[in-house]
Amino acid sequence: MALPDLISAEELLGAPERRNASISPDGSRLAFVAPWRNRMNVWVQDLDDEAQARCVTADETRSVFNYEWDVDPRWLLYYQDSGGDENYHLFRVDLDDPTALPVDLTPFPGAMGIADRVRPKEPGKLFLQLNNRNPAELDVAELDIATGEITTLAQNPGHVLSWLVTPDRELIARTTHTGREIVLSRWDRATGELHRIIELDGVDYPLGVHPMEISADGTGIWLASYRESDLARLVRIDIRTGEETPVDSHPTLSLDGERRAGYELPSPLIRSRATDELIGVRYLGDRQDIHALDPDFAEVLAKLEALSDGHLGEVSSDLSGQRWVVDFVHDREPATWFYDHTTGEGRRLFRRFPTLDPERLAPMRSVTIPARDGLALPSYLTLPIGVEPEGLPLVLLPHGGPWARDSWHFDTTAQFLANRGYAVLQVNFRGSVGYGKAHTVAAIGEFAGAMHHDLVDGVEWAVAQGYADPQRLAIFGGSYGGYSALVGVTFTPDLFAAAIDYVGISNLATFMETVSPLARRHIANNWFRYVGDPDVPEERADMVARSPISRVDEIRTPLMVVQGANDVRVVQAESDNIVEALRGRGVEVEYMVKDDEGHGFANPENNIDLYRSVERFLARHLGGRAIG
Repeated sequence: MALPDLISAEELLGAPERRNASISPDGSRLAFVAPWRNRMNVWVQDLDDEAQARCVTADETRSVFNYEWDVDPRWLLYYQDSGGDENYHLFRVDLDDPTALPVDLTPFPGAMGIADRVRPKEPGKLFLQLNNRNPAELDVAELDIATGEITTLAQNPGHVLSWLVTPDRELIARTTHTGREIVLSRWDRATGELHRIIELDGVDYPLGVHPMEISADGTGIWLASYRESDLARLVRIDIRTGEETPVDSHPTLSLDGERRAGYELPSPLIRSRATDELIGVRYLGDRQDIHALDPDFAEVLAKLEALSDGHLGEVSSDLSGQRWVVDFVHDREPATWFYDHTTGEGRRLFRRFPTLDPERLAPMRSVTIPARDGLALPSYLTLPIGVEPEGLPLVLLPHGGPWARDSWHFDTTAQFLANRGYAVLQVNFRGSVGYGKAHTVAAIGEFAGAMHHDLVDGVEWAVAQGYADPQRLAIFGGSYGGYSALVGVTFTPDLFAAAIDYVGISNLATFMETVSPLARRHIANNWFRYVGDPDVPEERADMVARSPISRVDEIRTPLMVVQGANDVRVVQAESDNIVEALRGRGVEVEYMVKDDEGHGFANPENNIDLYRSVERFLARHLGGRAIG
């Protein structure tokens, strides 16, 4: 037995050939994201004529990933920030005029525009939330896509966190009174008064309420509810009475509208492109389970799910609901398919990585690991192929968030490491979302405590099972995962042989003090509740005690630190401080900073450089394979 040939960083971490496909509302064209001048950009082609594909965003500075069709297929909309600063602007592309340049519809320096989803009964219109008047406050406005005209619907009075808009332009405001709850209220546009609809316990929603969408008729709000249940279920809230009506639930899975580690989940609510009605609801466990709420969609769903042994990612259809384009999530062969319900035809449009043989890639399998206090930890284990799974060097990959989750999908980091001969373990430690309320709230007050113990318990499980060599363990994480890596080498300094901190937090107190004014208003239900308030002296002291910077003298593990200079979530000082403290002691630490990146790298050459460095670093300290 032998490991397969090495897969280069360019193949796995560079630009995929194609991804993020969707069909136009009239069913005639396909949009997708693909490379152009070494940047990911949006392309459009006739659905049956790949030769006519053309790049329509043409950004050679920074990759474009997020886009959407308007109901009028003339317009394509996309988001772009500047160097990772997360001040996303909304751009319009006129597909009827190939010579027209993209138009910035929110041309406000230092501000962001957050658009609501495109609505089938509102062609050419979008509802926006903008902080161009005050960086700390979101106003709500209506946008005319063709003219670019923005009409303010309400100016934020200072205490509204976000807005929903009904088809009749009635506004729903999300507010909080003590910072510990979530209140939804109708906004009287004439008087500015709020009329309460419902109040939710904020501890149940560390990242806010997801999903939370206006119903098609505008009389209700669809949202996840934990009322009298550990598992979130879908309910409808009447905007006049506040009455809660059950819509759908799963006996063993929670409605999952939060983030999957590394990328956004599709909305758990699948809505008709023609009518906006709810036609399906997603639940995600080890694998996905979709409940069809519409008989016509049930027929389509059965056909779609038969196309691949993956599970449905993003789905899009034409307005007739007959022509569909579907991204399939898969651990080794993510692909995009076309399905015509009229003819029954199904054909694969493309694989994301067509040059990679799935047989060279490692399966990701789910395992459940018991924590020391008995909590079940849903986890994923990726073992290298071609060698006996015994006594392997192991890399622990804690996810970011921490209010996110790992799940079964094509994980480029896990595949890259498995190809080098490492076992890869991903643990959904307490605080992860999607496994019920109890699993999430078990993280309150447990940063650098039980949350870290869960990771240690995962590693010790892998050693006890014989998979991992206890002398060759590494930890590699981004954001909260980067904090976890630093906690690993400061709170358990003898456990790991190497550690990589990627845009991670070194000081919980200063991290919370440096988040943007807008973000700071949204963290009461998570960081304040779970970690503490840095303005309260005793809570600040506890936060510092749980921070790696307070134990920097404990670090004796080889460490690599990676940072984006434009990061607005975890500012560069968080990395600078830990690196300077170590270098001040004469301890060697590798430090990579990219001036054109933010909270995680987007541009292909930076990702390639990062993983080449990771490969060399781990090979030096754990003995895995490396190119060159």
